[in-house]
Amino acid sequence: MYYSDSSIVFLNGQFIPAREATGSLYDQGLHYGSSVFEGIRSYATATGTRIFKSREHYERLHYSAGVMHLELPYSIEALTEISYRLLELNDMQDAYLRPLVYPGPNMSLTPSAETHVFICAWQWGKYLGDKLLRLKLSSFQRPNPKSCFVAAKASGHYVNSILATTEAKSEGYDEALLTDQHGYIAEGPGANFFMEKNGVLHTPPLGNILPGITRATVLEIAQKLEIPVEERLFTPAELREADAAFYCGTAAEVIGIQSVDDYSFSKKWEKTRGFQIQQAYKEVVLGRETFQPTLYPIF
Repeated sequence: MYYSDSSIVFLNGQFIPAREATGSLYDQGLHYGSSVFEGIRSYATATGTRIFKSREHYERLHYSAGVMHLELPYSIEALTEISYRLLELNDMQDAYLRPLVYPGPNMSLTPSAETHVFICAWQWGKYLGDKLLRLKLSSFQRPNPKSCFVAAKASGHYVNSILATTEAKSEGYDEALLTDQHGYIAEGPGANFFMEKNGVLHTPPLGNILPGITRATVLEIAQKLEIPVEERLFTPAELREADAAFYCGTAAEVIGIQSVDDYSFSKKWEKTRGFQIQQAYKEVVLGRETFQPTLYPIF
C-alpha cells in the first residue's frame, strides 16, 4: 500500500524507483530505534499542491536529528523543494510524506558517523478514520521526559505507541489514551488530546508530550475563533466531567472522541468546540483560510 512498481523515492541525494531503495541490516536505527522521522501532509488546493506547514515539520526534523546526533545535510528549504519534486514525480497532490533520517551500520551505543536521508510519499486516508473514537485508558504511560527527548520524533519512542494501540484494539477499542509518569492525561499513541468543558478547551502542556504541529494549529484556530483554551495538567477522573474531546495530528487531522473506557461524552459532536475546530482545520489546510505564523512553541 505504500509503494508500487512506479513509485519514486528520494534517498541520499537521488530520486530512484522505490524498488531500488535498499539499506543495511546493520544500520543502528534498525537495531536500536535511533532514527528520526516526520509525517507531513500535502493537499490539492485551488492554487495547486500545498504541503501543509512544511517549514515547521522540517524544523522539527532538524531538531530531532540534532538531539539524536544525526547529521542532516539538507536545509529546511532544500527538504521542502525535494518534497514538492517528489510529489510531482509521483503525480500526487493529496498525499502523506514520510521523511526519515537514519544512522548507518553501528552496533555500539554511540552516534554513527554515517547518516542516510530517505523521503517517500503515498496516498493515505485519515489515520483514525472519520467515526467518533472509543478510547481505552492505557495501562502504558508515555516515556518519562528525563529518559529521552520527548519533543523529538524518534523512531524508538513509537514502541510505546505500538504497545498501547495494540492493547486497546485487542480489547475492542479504536485507540488508546495514555497518561504521563505522574498519572495525568498525556496524549494518544500518535495524536494530541483536547477535552471540552463548559465551552473551554483543555489540553496537556508541553513537557511530557510530543509538541504536535497540528496541536499548534488547533491553538491558532482556537485563538482566531475566540475559543478559550487552558494548557494544564488534568487527571483521568476529570474526563468524567468533560462534555467532549478530540484527537489531533497530521495523520489523523482532527477527529472526535465518543468515549473513554465506559464514559461517553454527553455533548453531540456537531455542537462541540472540537467540531468547530475540525471544520476550520479543513479550510486552513486547503488554503481557504489563513492564520498568523505559529504562535505557540513547538519545542
